[in-house]
Amino acid sequence: MAGALGGSHVGDVAPGLTGAGSVSARPARRSDLAGLVRAHLAAMLAREVADRRLFLWLPVFFLIGILAYFAAPREPGLAAPLVGAATFGALAVLAQARGAMGLARIGLAAAFLFAGFAAGVLRSATSGGPVLDGIKVASVTAYIETLDDRRGGARLLLRPFSIDGVAREKLPERLRVTIRHSDGLAAGQTIRAVMRLIPPAEPAEPGGYDFSREAYFAGIGAVGSIVSRVEFVPDMDAPMSARINAAIDRARNDLTYRIARTIGGEKGALAAALVTGKRGLISEETNEALRGAGIYHVVSISGLHMVLAAGLFMWSLRALLALSPAIALRYPVKKIAAGFAIVGAFAYCIFAGSEVATERSLIMISLMLGAVLFDRPALSMRNLALAALIVMAREPETILGPSFQMSFGAVAAMIALFERSPGQGRGERPPGLAGRIGKALLIMLATTFIAGLATGPFASFHFHRVNPYSIIGNAFALPLVEFIVMPAALLGVIAGPFGLDAPIWTLMGWGVGHMLDLSKSVAGLSGSTRHLQAFGVGALLAMSFGFVWIVLWRSAIRLCGVPIVLMGLWQASQFQPPDMIVDAGARSIALRSFSGRFDIINGQGNDFAVSQWLLGDGDARKAGSADLAGRTRCDASGCIGQLLDGRTIGLALQPAALMEDCRRVDILITRLRVDARCQGPELVLDGAHFAGHGATELRLMPDGALAMKTSRAPDMERPWFARKPERFTRAPAPRGDGAGNGREAQDGDHDPRAFLE
Repeated sequence: MAGALGGSHVGDVAPGLTGAGSVSARPARRSDLAGLVRAHLAAMLAREVADRRLFLWLPVFFLIGILAYFAAPREPGLAAPLVGAATFGALAVLAQARGAMGLARIGLAAAFLFAGFAAGVLRSATSGGPVLDGIKVASVTAYIETLDDRRGGARLLLRPFSIDGVAREKLPERLRVTIRHSDGLAAGQTIRAVMRLIPPAEPAEPGGYDFSREAYFAGIGAVGSIVSRVEFVPDMDAPMSARINAAIDRARNDLTYRIARTIGGEKGALAAALVTGKRGLISEETNEALRGAGIYHVVSISGLHMVLAAGLFMWSLRALLALSPAIALRYPVKKIAAGFAIVGAFAYCIFAGSEVATERSLIMISLMLGAVLFDRPALSMRNLALAALIVMAREPETILGPSFQMSFGAVAAMIALFERSPGQGRGERPPGLAGRIGKALLIMLATTFIAGLATGPFASFHFHRVNPYSIIGNAFALPLVEFIVMPAALLGVIAGPFGLDAPIWTLMGWGVGHMLDLSKSVAGLSGSTRHLQAFGVGALLAMSFGFVWIVLWRSAIRLCGVPIVLMGLWQASQFQPPDMIVDAGARSIALRSFSGRFDIINGQGNDFAVSQWLLGDGDARKAGSADLAGRTRCDASGCIGQLLDGRTIGLALQPAALMEDCRRVDILITRLRVDARCQGPELVLDGAHFAGHGATELRLMPDGALAMKTSRAPDMERPWFARKPERFTRAPAPRGDGAGNGREAQDGDHDPRAFLE
């Protein structure tokens, strides 16, 4: 077709023309080339359609619908997305019946987009519960659902029966509190104590981690700490789900202590975490070593653990059944073993705490083992797409977190690397022993590299760090995990009820010890951890779409995704970091200094916000470091600092400081309410501003103007955001004698250290 089209253009040129004829031929040649490109792209797309690759894009449209739901400033209704999904679904069916396949595919894609939006609305409507609307110190009677021991205390998940001063219909479903001494406490007990409770914290910066949203979907309506002696009260009628969770948690804690005591030290704490998922006993030094080596993922019970556990279940039963020729020849032992592995993986998921990453891994593994039962390829992009749809339909909020993004990204990249087109690879001669060993090593290195490449953008966006030597750490650590640590863990769990597990835990500790030594060696290399500055969500979306385009297509059309990824990388490099950040409670400020780093005004100790700001700025300093203050100055009444252009910043903590700051600073920050009589500052961000907008960023523009970005709009209405009653005190107007009165505001007095690690 392209050749005929090109010939017709050339034939239009009159013979005998020289210069004019040559000029007219150039567009014809360009047209020929464009036609060839279009024909080639059409042929590749037709091949993709024939291979049924379009199905893989349905989860992508479902995900886009979920993103649209979370981007809405107000809580949407359920009727509109359901009507949209039904309408476009019906359109797709009618179009297919009439043979209009293009229209049918468009209708199906739109139906999945609306279905994703509806899934978000439905999940929000059936989750959460009342959220505490302010700070409260009160006596609480509650049932301990889970208890996680940590260095320096413990963290409890509670089901409250009563909170003094809170009506029963406004009682949060769950509370998450910390306690310094947990001696005598265990899941399943009912306690009474005085607790300091606060609503789950808002983001510390625009676009930052939103704990309030995460807590809402976990049913946590308040966080805080126990500030009195704990009293035990007679058992009350806790929900059955809480009792089941408590029983499982007691078993997990018992096994955690058993492993940790048997092995001892950091090896014991790490080994226990690998088996039960209880990570509170691991020191921060060990966590940093594992992160620096790029193998911290082995600590979180997710894909690797579930795959190894299911594989061990399947291999063990299949090998046992194969010992009997009568059984092996008469029954489908592979399918029987696959069914047993599904049951074993389900039990392991429950015992490991049924966290989001574990449940997601269970769904993926169940689909893959189910494919074995029906003689289908176990590891395929189609199975991964089905798993993604199930996970997103159950818990749409998970798409916003790094766990979903990194796990599905890594698996999709590895499947795309090794999957073959139908009929490809047949007739190949199996390699010899040396070839098999070399191929196994090559596959291990390739998968580690590809998985790291696929998860890099998500890790950089969420954690602002990369570990260049992770391929080394994984190459040496994973064999220990796969062949020593996890098999020993499974045998230890089986031998535990018989009291024969101590030697097995010792063997596991030997493997974990070598893994820990290796991680410390790799983390100790120069440049093992590189901190990166944050970049915008637009860059992440571009890189993500380019990545999805590359892995979902099988033909050379996937190369069109490379420029999209490069565009996302360019966007990330062009991101302008803020020159000033103020947390949602107007307690702390970060100011860009001439050194390029932040100077921190930590007026009332919001160390969590400070740590988030430093991390997002690619700064390795820790909150509380002596050199954070820089050129800023603070006293009990307030703080003073300076922007790069010389404008002075004042943080007024007390009404008395407000009088002076209204006269001398260019930008005034305070939790107090300031009225129009404070005319001195160029910009005033007071209690009313932070009540409506939350955390705030300022950027210096080339023309000297200040560009402002906030974490939310004043009219935002989402179920995870508890709009607190306004408690900001109206500050008195400045007077000539500097006298004033009033009290310090209470709104926004949050301490995220009470609930975040």
